[in-house]
Amino acid sequence: MDAQPLLISLHDESAGYEISPERVPLVILRTFVKDVEDFLRGDGAEVDLQALDVGVVKGSLAIQTAPVSSPGLLRDLLQLAASERLDGLDKKRREVVERWQKLARGARRCVFRIAVPGNPQRDISISAATDFHADDADQWVQVERYLQGEIVEMGGLKKVNAHIRLPDGTLIPVESDREFFRSDTVNRLYKVAMARISAEYNVVTRKYRNARLLGFEEHQQTLDEAQLRRLTERGAKAWRDVPSASDWVDSLRGGTA
Repeated sequence: MDAQPLLISLHDESAGYEISPERVPLVILRTFVKDVEDFLRGDGAEVDLQALDVGVVKGSLAIQTAPVSSPGLLRDLLQLAASERLDGLDKKRREVVERWQKLARGARRCVFRIAVPGNPQRDISISAATDFHADDADQWVQVERYLQGEIVEMGGLKKVNAHIRLPDGTLIPVESDREFFRSDTVNRLYKVAMARISAEYNVVTRKYRNARLLGFEEHQQTLDEAQLRRLTERGAKAWRDVPSASDWVDSLRGGTA
């Protein structure tokens, strides 16, 4: 699907007036901007916020983004537009929506909206009248798994982690420590690797959270020609006294086809 702009807005009169780009309490503005950043980026950092242009517009206070292309974000927006169930939603986006739902039901009685301009059937509204919630709280189990995927990001200043892109396109962030990456002598960036992780796994949605990198397992990706030659020779010796392999198979079946 083509990239599309998003309009994320906040209606709030708790300060005694309707907030707008011209006037808004700093704490509300700061919190709203941080929530919008978290919602767009998601837990897998799918959207590059450093390269994303936005505009602050009325509505009462709204952030209009440039066109965004992110399959994970689109999937979550479609889910939110269709249902108030948060099961399976990206972890960070789910936290933002849960926070907005709590604020909407609190004393501030604010309203949050997420819209795709020109596509009103996908508008999402979070207010005191809605009930966005998750029912999968008891479906998480602790597991150790091997994941094979492309390492698309490694390192970090404060939070040291790697991002693994699975064959289906899913990005999974896995935490580690600085010493682990420092001692790893193999350049794995933008290469396929086999990672051993521990994580919480949801048996309903089949998603991971709080993943931690335990190590990389070396695996053979190229053909071992010497091993193949040995197997071929072994097979030739085993079949050298059989004139016709097909006749031999037919004899086992009790006759010719």
